[in-house]
Amino acid sequence: MQKGLMWGSVVVAVAAAFAPDLFGYYALVLVVLGLAMGFTNPIEDVATRVAMYVLAVLLPTIADNLDVIPVVGEYVNGFLSQFAV
Repeated sequence: MQKGLMWGSVVVAVAAAFAPDLFGYYALVLVVLGLAMGFTNPIEDVATRVAMYVLAVLLPTIADNLDVIPVVGEYVNGFLSQFAV
C-alpha cells in the first residue's frame, strides 16, 4: 500500500506540473495522499523525520531556482513544487 501511495503522489505531481489547469485540487489530493501515507507508515527514526522536514521546507526554494534552465526548468519547478506539498 505504501508504494501505491507513493507512486500515486508522483503521478499526481507530474499531472499537476504538465496540466495545471485540468484539475483544480491537485494540492488537496497530494495532502490527502500524504496524510494517508503518514498514518499507515509513521517514521520512527528521528534523523529520517528531521530530513523529511528539512526537505519539505527547502524543496520549494530549490525548485524556484531551477526556473533558469531553458527548456525543462518550468516543468521541473512545477513537479518539485507539487511534490513538496
